[in-house]
Amino acid sequence: MIPLTVLAFVAAVGLGLWKIFQGYITRSPLDNIPGPERTSFWQGNYGDIYHRHAWNFHDRARELFGPVFRFWGPLGTRGLYVFDPKALNNIIVKDQHVYEETRWFISWNINAFGLGLLSTLGEHHRKQRKLLNPVFSIAHMRHMTPIFYHTTHRLRAAVASEVGRDSAEVDVLGWMGRLALELIGQGGLGYSFDPLVSSARNSYGDAIKDYAPLLISMQLWRTFYPYVYDYVPLSVRRFFAPLVPARNYQRIREIINTMDYHSRRIFREKKAALEKGDEAVLMQVGAGKDIMSILLKANMEAADEDKLDEDELIGQMSTLVFAATDTTSNALSRIFHLLADHQDVQDKMRAELMEAGPDGEDIPYDTLVALPYMDAVCRETLRLHPPVNSMARETREDVVMPLSEPIVGRNGEAMSEILVPKDTLILVGIRACNRNKALWGDDAEEWKPERWLAPLPEALGGAHVPGVYSHLMTFLGGGRACIGFKFSQLEMKVVLAVMLRSFKFLPGKREIYWNMGGINYPTAGKESDKVCMYLRLEPVGPQ
Repeated sequence: MIPLTVLAFVAAVGLGLWKIFQGYITRSPLDNIPGPERTSFWQGNYGDIYHRHAWNFHDRARELFGPVFRFWGPLGTRGLYVFDPKALNNIIVKDQHVYEETRWFISWNINAFGLGLLSTLGEHHRKQRKLLNPVFSIAHMRHMTPIFYHTTHRLRAAVASEVGRDSAEVDVLGWMGRLALELIGQGGLGYSFDPLVSSARNSYGDAIKDYAPLLISMQLWRTFYPYVYDYVPLSVRRFFAPLVPARNYQRIREIINTMDYHSRRIFREKKAALEKGDEAVLMQVGAGKDIMSILLKANMEAADEDKLDEDELIGQMSTLVFAATDTTSNALSRIFHLLADHQDVQDKMRAELMEAGPDGEDIPYDTLVALPYMDAVCRETLRLHPPVNSMARETREDVVMPLSEPIVGRNGEAMSEILVPKDTLILVGIRACNRNKALWGDDAEEWKPERWLAPLPEALGGAHVPGVYSHLMTFLGGGRACIGFKFSQLEMKVVLAVMLRSFKFLPGKREIYWNMGGINYPTAGKESDKVCMYLRLEPVGPQ
């Protein structure tokens, strides 16, 4: 007679093998959806989708298969890549409770940032967002404008010393990253990270800048991370983590530890100042008007059921710094890169800014945000080159996804809706939607700021793209829209207003190649790992 332990072991192995291989054996309703063939037995199309050189795969799949197509995930799983506007409305707004953040996204972010906005779901997320919303209002952005100007003038002075009286090649990405960290530090945390002088380096800033490029190389591992997070005790994870023989994984551990150390130290300082009273708060950077000071005060005054605990507050700090640093600095770098290649557009922007703020004076908030040509340049860059290419969602139950236009299945029949099984990975095509020729016209792939100075295509109005910003998916929409998009817009416009009236941006001698990543980033050439973006700068006025 076979012992029960042997039977249990055989059953467990059999169940494990079935879990691994069932995707290759069972049929799915998604098998009828056209899409690319898998290029790896184990990874499916992950190696094509999550790769720094994946631009051609994404663009070709979009052109070949249209606004909804099936792709292969690891171990025979199927996913859907979606940029159909009606389907996006259901994913982002109408059925957002069904299309939640993926388990790997949530568990990884809890490990990286703690319980911040990027790490919570459902009612927990709504509770946090309710407390945070007021500090990202337009009224509060007005109060932050002087902080933005003061900090950006420090950057201008540092760059001027590097450029001198003639011209010099400058790592614009490096400076934009340092500036973005200092702006979220002062405006978000009431803390100064960086004096913005050439010789200074900041371990926190370096950590954040390295984080996003590393993520895409870890995508397959991140997909399976929920199983480690759910089933391996924390003590065991902590014991084995330093022993993992993977250089990128160990660098990510260092980055996470650096972010956590700084967030906890800043939190302790802010909490101590609040407990000492208003005078101590006023002595801090930002004089108590920063996002975290206001959030801490609001949290102290909130009803018990609405309060956030300390770990959640610390989680918000790490989340704010990460979300506000790389995305905005990389978007600004992209704008400067485009302006260097389009001198006519740069000249028009500079003329508009000179008229609005002669003699280098700070342009008031209301005037700055209303400048039409600069606004057009920002919108068009964020349309054509969103910092994030796509966002993942995961169905929590079987759901029917409606489509704007019918698609033809592999069986030759038209479908106006798709039955999507539970646990299906959905990739929301941010860049693909922003470049959809059916909505934006035949010139959707071209960078044309002037398109925003004329009536937009009629198709956009009827499509109801669910983005929170200008018919674009760049900042997403619905209950998980980017809460800080007004902060980001103001930062970009203040920086452009100061820097373009001080410098002319020209192409440098070094190659610039934009890589696809968790956040898209430039390197010194296609095969280079050096994250940087050098442009030649010339002074254009009194420094």
